Amino acid sequence: MVKSDAATVDEYLAGLPEDRREAMQAVRQVVLANLPDGYEECMAYGMIGYVVPLSRYPDTYNKQPLGLAALASQKQYMSLYLNNVYDNPETLEWFMSAYAASGKRLNMGKSCVRFRRLDDLPLDVVGQAIARTSVDDFLASYEESRNKKSSG
Repeated sequence: MVKSDAATVDEYLAGLPEDRREAMQAVRQVVLANLPDGYEECMAYGMIGYVVPLSRYPDTYNKQPLGLAALASQKQYMSLYLNNVYDNPETLEWFMSAYAASGKRLNMGKSCVRFRRLDDLPLDVVGQAIARTSVDDFLASYEESRNKKSSG
């Protein structure tokens, strides 16, 4: 993974080649337009992150904000991390079906959707995926998974 040392989202985007910058800005706009209230955009782990701020939920396993999504420019492709899709079997099934219905080819890793060009990504499906999970639902899912791990 290519990790950026950028301190701000604008600095991160400014450091990208023009074609990547345009694609990343377009995806970013879709994420921001569909991001439920309570999440914040920030730099996280060298990527553009969309997180539950620590002021809302400080009790995380690693003392870092919980990430709903992230956007990164890698060496060979760009990545969109959708933690709500990977964390929820029902949402994953919906996402894969909606992606297939878009006619675009899904290139999905263990934790991300990879794309080389903006045209490879169905932005309407991305927006719907982002809008699907409120902060309260995301925190409930996180707490449920923590309780399973501590009792198992």
